[in-house]
Amino acid sequence: MARRIDVELTSARDDGTWTWRAAGAKQPKGDLAGALLYDGAQVGDVVKAEAEFLLDGIEIIEVFAPKAKKARNDLLEMVTRELRDDELVTEVRAPKGRGGDRDRGKRRGGGDRDRNKGRGRKEGGRSDGGGDRKPRGDRNERRPRPDPVPERPKPKRLRPRRVHRDAVMAEIPVEHRPIADQVLQGGIPAVRAAIEKQNAEAKSQGTPEVPVATVLAIAEPLVGSLRTAEWHDRADAALADLELLDLRDLRSVVSASDASARDNETRALAEQLREGLSARIESDHNEWLEDLRTSLKVGRSVRALRLSSRPVKAGEALPPELSADLVDAANAGLSADATQERWATVIDAIAFSPIRSSVAPSGFPAEPTEELLEAVRRVADRVPHIAAHFGVDPAEAAKARKRRPRRKPKPKKAEGDAKGDAKSESNATPDKPKERRPVPGAEKKVEDAPAEDAAQADDVPTTEEPAAEATPAEEPAAEATPAEEPAAEATPAEEPQA
Repeated sequence: MARRIDVELTSARDDGTWTWRAAGAKQPKGDLAGALLYDGAQVGDVVKAEAEFLLDGIEIIEVFAPKAKKARNDLLEMVTRELRDDELVTEVRAPKGRGGDRDRGKRRGGGDRDRNKGRGRKEGGRSDGGGDRKPRGDRNERRPRPDPVPERPKPKRLRPRRVHRDAVMAEIPVEHRPIADQVLQGGIPAVRAAIEKQNAEAKSQGTPEVPVATVLAIAEPLVGSLRTAEWHDRADAALADLELLDLRDLRSVVSASDASARDNETRALAEQLREGLSARIESDHNEWLEDLRTSLKVGRSVRALRLSSRPVKAGEALPPELSADLVDAANAGLSADATQERWATVIDAIAFSPIRSSVAPSGFPAEPTEELLEAVRRVADRVPHIAAHFGVDPAEAAKARKRRPRRKPKPKKAEGDAKGDAKSESNATPDKPKERRPVPGAEKKVEDAPAEDAAQADDVPTTEEPAAEATPAEEPAAEATPAEEPAAEATPAEEPQA
């Protein structure tokens, strides 16, 4: 296995060979042929060399000449001149005249005090010239109110260091470190694959092959120590961020402790991580239940349904009262009075909730649109009792999830508008493309959307569905202004209020 290392030339022999040692080492490590060196090689040069690590030692197969330092020719010369004594200090004074003092007085508030000196004040501390200004206490009401659902901090991912791994690698002989690198990459199977590849190259070149049994005898004792060192590094990183670490990473470290914790230190560390994992699961489960209750209390039913699909404890059933509240909220969202966009959004959230089989809509849309039917097809296998009311076969779900949501074609223009457009295009110059005029009132429709609808929008995306399969609730935003479709697509669709 060839590697590139830094070597130092230590001496030249009479027979044309040179001795070398690893850069920074105390003792020479071997010799090399003088024919491999470059012109002008001297004792003490530190160069790059291609080395072949064999079982009986290290063989230098190629030496690279050191790169010559380039002289810098991109420097700029600073040209100076001698300064007189009166130029050593620079002074800039404020302009004199009527404007200077008066402007400074206005900035300090002096001018305003002079102008308001003769004006009276009303009760409550407001001046006569204040107009309809509100007191300072009323100004706080204009600030946006915080979201009643608390935003949890984003969990940290596991980022282990290599302290214990590097310590084990330092104790391994230099000749065996390439084998240890293969062990770290994939264990004994990776070592076997590397030997087969090297022997195939050696066979094609007519060189001796590497004995497989000898290399495996070196690699097998390294597996246990390297695996324990890597787990020790991960366990130290997990213990440092135990309160904020992602539960998936923490579970993976704890589950790997059975095969990697082999001494007293690692076993004690594994027991500490198990206790921390149990405490984290309990605290995160309580926070999850609290977020569910808060979302239902403030009317964010879709967010609560999507939260219920990701429990902290796998297989843990919802409390009966919370499950009943979720069913009531889902039934309220699936009524005959609800819009079809709301129907599509609620059905998507119900499909992955544990209460999906208990939901019984109080009414159904009289004439469902194609967008709503497509949303039902994508989750028909998870809510078959709802899909049956729309005449959808649950077997269509797998094929529907692979399709992208359909977009409505643009409506055809009237005959008069078509003639006008053709006339304007014939008169337009070829160098200047025709600009599309915005539809009057299109921007106003987007800006005048009620703020209550935004509070009902969902900020918790589903994890089971891919990102490309957006819910049909996003489609009506593009239909609001068909003449100016790019502007409508720039604004995310808001969910209708429950």
